[in-house]
Amino acid sequence: MASSAENPDPTSDTPPGTTDRPVGAGAAGTVDPTAARPLRRADSGGGAMPRWLPRAILLALLGVGLFQLADWAFHQLIDLFVMLLVSFFLSLAMEPAVDRMAARGVRRGLGTFLVFIGLGLAAAGFLASLGTLLVDQITQIAGKLPQLLQDLINWINHTFHTELSLDQLQHQVLKDSGTIEKYAQQAADNVWGVTGTVIGGLFQAFTVGLFTFYFTAEGPRVRRTVCSLLPPSKQGEVLRAWEIALAKTGGYLYSRALLALISTLAHWAFFAVIGLPYAAALAVWVGVMSQFVPTIGTYLAGALPVLVGLTVRPVDALWVLVFVTVYQQIENYLLHPRITAKTVDVHPAVAFGAVIAGAALLGAVGALIAIPVAATLQGFVGTYVRRYEVEDDPRIDRGEERRERRRHTVRRLRRMVSGGTGGDGNGAGGAGTGSGAGGERPDGERRGDPPGE
Repeated sequence: MASSAENPDPTSDTPPGTTDRPVGAGAAGTVDPTAARPLRRADSGGGAMPRWLPRAILLALLGVGLFQLADWAFHQLIDLFVMLLVSFFLSLAMEPAVDRMAARGVRRGLGTFLVFIGLGLAAAGFLASLGTLLVDQITQIAGKLPQLLQDLINWINHTFHTELSLDQLQHQVLKDSGTIEKYAQQAADNVWGVTGTVIGGLFQAFTVGLFTFYFTAEGPRVRRTVCSLLPPSKQGEVLRAWEIALAKTGGYLYSRALLALISTLAHWAFFAVIGLPYAAALAVWVGVMSQFVPTIGTYLAGALPVLVGLTVRPVDALWVLVFVTVYQQIENYLLHPRITAKTVDVHPAVAFGAVIAGAALLGAVGALIAIPVAATLQGFVGTYVRRYEVEDDPRIDRGEERRERRRHTVRRLRRMVSGGTGGDGNGAGGAGTGSGAGGERPDGERRGDPPGE
C-alpha cells in the first residue's frame, strides 16, 4: 500500500513535493524561533510598550522635580548669596590692612576687629553729622511753618482773588476729623511697615558684617580650604586670581577713600570761608557721596550744599555751585589720574556700564559693588588676555596724519622765525649750515618736511 506522500491527494491544494508542515518547521517537525518571532509580534498587535519607556518617564519626572526644587531653593536663598558676595568684596577691601597688622605681629582676629572699629566710627561720624544737619533743618522749618503758611495764603489770595485765612484752614482741618483719623491710621500702618523694613535691614547688615569678619580674619584658612579641593596644577592659578581680586578691589576702595578725604578737606575750607552753615557736615557729605555713590554721586553731593546756600543767601549757592564744578574738573584731570595710577583706573564708560548691569542684576547692592567687580575683571583681562602691538595705520585714527602735518608746519614756522632773528643779520638764519627752516641734514633729508613728503 503506498503512502500518502507517494500518492498525493488529487483534491489537495498542496503542490507536489511539499508537505503540510507549518512555516518554519524543521526536519523533526519543530518550529524555528527566528521565523516565529514576527508571528508573535503580529499576534500581540504591534503596540507593546518598550521596556525602557517607563524608566525614561520616571527619570524625566524626577529631573523636573529636582529642577523645581533647586529653583525654589535658589529663590529662597538668593538674599543669602547676595550677602555672601557683598561680604566677600568687603573682606577683599579690608584684608590688606589686616595683613599689614599681621606682619607686625598683631593677631588677625584682633586686627580685623580694629579695622571694623575704625570703619564703624567713620560711619557713625558720617551719620551723626548728617543727622545733626537734618534735625536742625527740620527744627528751623517747623519754627517757620506758621509764617510760611501765612505767606502761602497771602500769595493764594493775591493771585486767585480769594479771602482765605489761617483760622478758616484750621477750622476746616479740625472739622474733617474722620479724614484725619483715616490718614493717621494709614500713617501708623506705614510706620509699622517701615519699622519692619528697618529691622530687616539691620539684620542683613549684621549678617554681612559677621561674614565679612570671618572672611577677613580667616582669609588664609579660606584660601587653604579652597585650594585643598583642587589639583596642584590649578592651585597656583586660583591663588593668582585671588591676589588680583585682592589688589584691585583694595586699591580701588583705598584710592576712593583718599579722594574722599581730599574732597572733604577742600570743601570744608571753602564752606568755612564763605560762612556756609554746617560746613563740616556738608563737606563730609560731598566727599563721601561724590566718591562712593556711582554715577549720580557727584550731582547728589553738590545739590545739598547748593540748597543750604539758597536758604542763607542766593549768592552763596552760586559760589558753591562754581566751586563744586571747578573742583570736580581739578579732581578728574589732576588728582584722580595720579592717585589711581598706582592702584586701578576704571574708564568712566566701563564704570557707567558696570553700574547699570549691577543695578539690573542685584539692585542697589549690585550698583555699589559693580565698580570693584569691574576693576577685578579688568585686572583679570590685563593678566590673562594677551595683547599685541598695533602698527601705525591711518585707518585707526583718521585725523592723526592731518594733526601730524599741522605740527610739522608749526615747527617749520618756529624754525623760520628763530632762524630769521638769530642769524647773522641778513635773514639767512644759518641756512647753509642746515639749521634753518630749509636746511639740509647731513644725510640729505630736509628737516622741515614731515616723513613721507
